[in-house]
Amino acid sequence: QVQLAESGGGLVQAGGSLRLSCASSGRTFSTYTMAWFRQAPGKERLLVAAITWNSGLTYYLDYVKGRFTISRDNAKNTGYLQMNSLRPEDTAVYYCAAGSSRWPPTAMTYWGKGTTVTVSS
Repeated sequence: QVQLAESGGGLVQAGGSLRLSCASSGRTFSTYTMAWFRQAPGKERLLVAAITWNSGLTYYLDYVKGRFTISRDNAKNTGYLQMNSLRPEDTAVYYCAAGSSRWPPTAMTYWGKGTTVTVSS
């Protein structure tokens, strides 16, 4: 069983940066693909970025390429999403997720409760 908890969300001005963290309580976190999704009000949940268990592969939504960086530290059972050059359109609830046999990952097994990112113009 893997439990995920996001942190690092908040209010930031356009052009600013935030670093989201995803802490896992499960020892098997290091064996799973990890991903960040986001859901803006009234919109569907989107895959933003993903990283394989050994950081060998990464995936990014086209809209965030060059601005966001996903990483993980398996020794700390923690994943990260560094978000730079934020735009108001990045405003959403960001969810950490783990566990998918597909690439890019879908149908994740484990989900966090989300952290809210608000980017003001």
